[in-house]
Amino acid sequence: MIQTKIRDLALTDYETVFSKMREFTLSRGRDTADEIWLTEHFPVFTQGQAGKTEHILASGGIPVVQTDRGGQVTYHGPGQIVGYLMFDLKRMKLSVRDLVSGIEMSIAGLLKDYGIQSRFRPDAPGVYVGDQKISALGLRVRQGCSYHGFSLNVKMDLEPFTRINPCGLTDIGITQLADLGGPSDLKIVGKHLLEKLISAYDLNLHR
Repeated sequence: MIQTKIRDLALTDYETVFSKMREFTLSRGRDTADEIWLTEHFPVFTQGQAGKTEHILASGGIPVVQTDRGGQVTYHGPGQIVGYLMFDLKRMKLSVRDLVSGIEMSIAGLLKDYGIQSRFRPDAPGVYVGDQKISALGLRVRQGCSYHGFSLNVKMDLEPFTRINPCGLTDIGITQLADLGGPSDLKIVGKHLLEKLISAYDLNLHR
């Protein structure tokens, strides 16, 4: 059975990680192990492949990086867990919908364990608490393999989200785990989230 490698990258530059995960995906072979990368990023706005510039209201001194994922603009910064899923979807017999559902259900399950009720929107992937978004998704599939992934707000400065229409939406606010009574330690939350992802996709870990 092909195993999955977990990499904790700590605090990273977005463009460097973007380049590395794209290179990994393009160069992987039939027997390449799948990988999950967890990281935090230095402050950055990332724009989806078909992102509209009008959703960036005032970037200020925060860089804007064009990416090849789906979706519109979002913000990454310290205090937010970003997870990148490099999966061979064909080998795992997963559809893109299965991949998205696995992420959403993992995050919803984590929130439920902390006593937080969440919901999904059929028109806008991600996880919401009431009318506030706590987790954003943006994915890309090439040659049957996924990259990019999701973000989960834990304990961060949410002000930069006011400079954009997050994910192209104008009818939502942004929230985070620490403000909802959940833990603020990213190591604790990251470990818990990995357990949910491993269960959702029935992963066999490379130790």
